[in-house]
Amino acid sequence: MRTETIVIEARDVSLHARGRKILDNIVLDIRRNEIFGIMGPAGSGKTSFLRLINHTFRAQDVVLGGALYVLGEDVLSEDVNPTSLRRKVSMVFATPVVLPMSIFENLVYGLRIQGIKDKAVLREAAERGLKAAILWEEVRDRLHKPAQKLSGGQQQRLCIARAMAMSPEILLLDEPTSGLDPISTLRIEEALKELKRHHTIVLVSNNTKQIARVSDRCAFFLMGELIETGETSRVFTVPKEKKTDDYIAGRFG
Repeated sequence: MRTETIVIEARDVSLHARGRKILDNIVLDIRRNEIFGIMGPAGSGKTSFLRLINHTFRAQDVVLGGALYVLGEDVLSEDVNPTSLRRKVSMVFATPVVLPMSIFENLVYGLRIQGIKDKAVLREAAERGLKAAILWEEVRDRLHKPAQKLSGGQQQRLCIARAMAMSPEILLLDEPTSGLDPISTLRIEEALKELKRHHTIVLVSNNTKQIARVSDRCAFFLMGELIETGETSRVFTVPKEKKTDDYIAGRFG
């Protein structure tokens, strides 16, 4: 890590699986307390990059190259401890995975796995997570009701809240508003802007308008390659690469 402000540092990161190129020599930095957006058409390697950060990429015949430093540790190294890493880096997927239990038990599930039993600690973590995801006022009176009865937008925010209950330093979001209505999308975007005050957020989205609205800096991936990265305001107004301009304008993708 070159500086304490950089929490993720990709240096020539390559990923090939089953003989197919997924990521090719990715070089970028992600800073503390920013929302970093990653955009690009399907199959560009966006989700694979997130999975590498969280050490959850699974495929046969994987060949990795380069280095990917997350909070100072190269997560591509064979020595990385995935359990320890995921206490600091949480990932929320496009489709909300709500466990068949109460809202409260969903929130504290990860803490219970870690062996935490103190009721006060669990309650504090649950409330912290819900407030971070702007869901507290909506569910505070029904924490012991089934989580599966929440709306789709609420379930997605519950997944974010569950991640935040673990107090991660980095939150990875893979299409967190995919398929949601505009109101639910707006609430999640509002939550993200609050969360970045104390956390670093990496947001993958196929919605270029969302990347423009919420990210501080962004990257454009295309067919496994990093085409362009920089301040979001600059990338969207004066992109350096024609491919970036074409994608933002909707001429392909």
